[in-house]
Amino acid sequence: MGKLVLYGVEPSPPVRFCKLTLNALGLQYEYKLVNLLAGENRTKEYMLKNPQHTVPMLEDDGKFIWESHAICAYLVRKYAKDDTLYPKDYFKRAVVDQRLHFESGVVFQGCIRNIALPLFYQNVTEVSRSKIDAIFEAYDFLENFLGTQTYMCGPTLTLADYSLVSSVSSLVGLAAIEEQRYPKLSSWLKRMSEIPDYQSLNGNGAQMLIDMFTDKITKIV
Repeated sequence: MGKLVLYGVEPSPPVRFCKLTLNALGLQYEYKLVNLLAGENRTKEYMLKNPQHTVPMLEDDGKFIWESHAICAYLVRKYAKDDTLYPKDYFKRAVVDQRLHFESGVVFQGCIRNIALPLFYQNVTEVSRSKIDAIFEAYDFLENFLGTQTYMCGPTLTLADYSLVSSVSSLVGLAAIEEQRYPKLSSWLKRMSEIPDYQSLNGNGAQMLIDMFTDKITKIV
C-alpha cells in the first residue's frame, strides 16, 4: 500500500467524513492541515495537485483525489475487506448514493455552505430565516429516510452515515434537533456519537464550526 496523506481542516464536514471513513477502514495516514483563510489551498503547488483548490484532498502514492464522496468511495473500493460501507449490490448502492447526493447537494451545499460562505468570506453577519428553515426541511427528510431503520440505509453503517453525520452534527448549533420533533434523527445522531473515536474524528471539529458560526452571526432575520 502506498502512503496515504489527507489534506484538510478540522471544521470542514467533508474532511471529517474522510477521517471517519479512514478510521473505519483501519487505514494509517498522514494528516496535513491546510489554512484556507491564509490561502494555503491557492498556492501554485497545491493547485497543481487540485485545480479546484478544495479540501479534503487525498494523496495515495503520489496520486491526488479531491471531493469527499469520491475519496471515500475510492478508499472503500481499494482497501475495504468487504462491501458493507459501500455495497456492490446495485439497489443497495443506489440507496447509499442517494443519501450521499442528498448530503452533498441539500445538507452541505444547501444548508452549511450557503450560510458559511457569506459569513467567512464576505463579512456578512446576519443569516436569513429562510436559510434556517432549509435546515429543518433537511431534517424532515432525514427523519423520513430513517423510517424504522437503525442507520440511514438499513441495519448497518454505510458511507452515507459518515457523510451525513459530519454535516448534521455541524448544524445543531443553528437548528437544534429536538427529540420530540425528530425522535429517529435524534436517536441516530446519539448512536453515531458512540462509535469509536467519534469525538476526535468528528465531534471536536463539528463544535469548532458551530463556534465559528456563533462568533460571526449577530442576527437571524
